[in-house]
Amino acid sequence: MRIVKRTCTALVSMLFATSAFAQGPVATACKDDIAVHCAGKSHVNREIRNCLEANKAKVSAACRAVLETTGMGGMGGMGGMGGMGGGGMGGMGK
Repeated sequence: MRIVKRTCTALVSMLFATSAFAQGPVATACKDDIAVHCAGKSHVNREIRNCLEANKAKVSAACRAVLETTGMGGMGGMGGMGGMGGGGMGGMGK
């Protein structure tokens, strides 16, 4: 039972941490671009990210730079978490 409780706690913590991490740099650098090009979109299912990517030629240079260095294709975001989905929790409960 302790292992299950630890695993659940770790998973919830990871979800909150990755959610804040993934939205932080883009939300900060692209604040004005989101208001102009992606009003009404949400962070759910990457709607804002997809909208910004679709409008990459129109967004500010700072926003474009963050889009190019974060997310699935960049070194930051979930794409750069190295091992999050590949068994990073393998040592739990031992």
